[in-house]
Amino acid sequence: MARPGFFEYLCKEETAPGLTIGALTLRENRGFLKDDIVRLFVGLGNPGAKYAANRHNIGFMAVDRIAGDHGFAPWRAKFQGKVAEGVLGGVKVVLLKPETFMNLSGQSVSEAMRFYKLTPGDVTVFHDEIDLAPGKMRLKAGGGHAGHNGLRSVHGHIGPDYQRVRMGVGHPGHKDAVPGYVLHDFTKADGTWLDDLLRGISDGAAALAQGDGAGFSNAVGMRLTPPRPSRPERPAPPPFPDAAPEVEVDNRSALQKLADRFR
Repeated sequence: MARPGFFEYLCKEETAPGLTIGALTLRENRGFLKDDIVRLFVGLGNPGAKYAANRHNIGFMAVDRIAGDHGFAPWRAKFQGKVAEGVLGGVKVVLLKPETFMNLSGQSVSEAMRFYKLTPGDVTVFHDEIDLAPGKMRLKAGGGHAGHNGLRSVHGHIGPDYQRVRMGVGHPGHKDAVPGYVLHDFTKADGTWLDDLLRGISDGAAALAQGDGAGFSNAVGMRLTPPRPSRPERPAPPPFPDAAPEVEVDNRSALQKLADRFR
């Protein structure tokens, strides 16, 4: 069966009475207990079909891809957003998509943190980054918000000491064009690198949950820049054939040859 393309993950929601992951059973409207949660992965974006394919919503796309690829429980409403619960690399993880709109994302994040008694170090935020070229990804711990309104809100509620997955969408060239640029849909031409980026993030999600940042970055890099196949060695040229033996040329005349026979 063909693997779904990236646009099929944008608004995916499911309902089911329960889901078994290993030895854990996630029950509808119950999920994990508070002391089960180890990591909170937050995708930033704006709710609604109008914004689903915007560059600003790449954070939503990333956590949707993780949920779809790794068999997370269905999305459900909680913490002023949508949450899905699952296990990555043996680590219990909650995915969160704030539905407060981007500028108020911190409200949803802080509410989830309080409920599960987490610290900022337990939180990873996936977001669009205009200061990185399209298809580039950088993992960063702490630091400023660089004018990103979603990060600014998260900073205001939980401080700066959380981890970020910065996903490059490129820059429009002038700061005045930024709002319109990030609130515009990805183009068809963006589809290939975007799908590779989201697949790489999903590939490395278990490493990220385990605290292996290098392993996560390597998984993303393998999707974006796969190693080139090694060039086969040229076969050795065949050896030169042995030189033919020299043939002695008989320059005698026919009469001389006849005379020599009777000597």
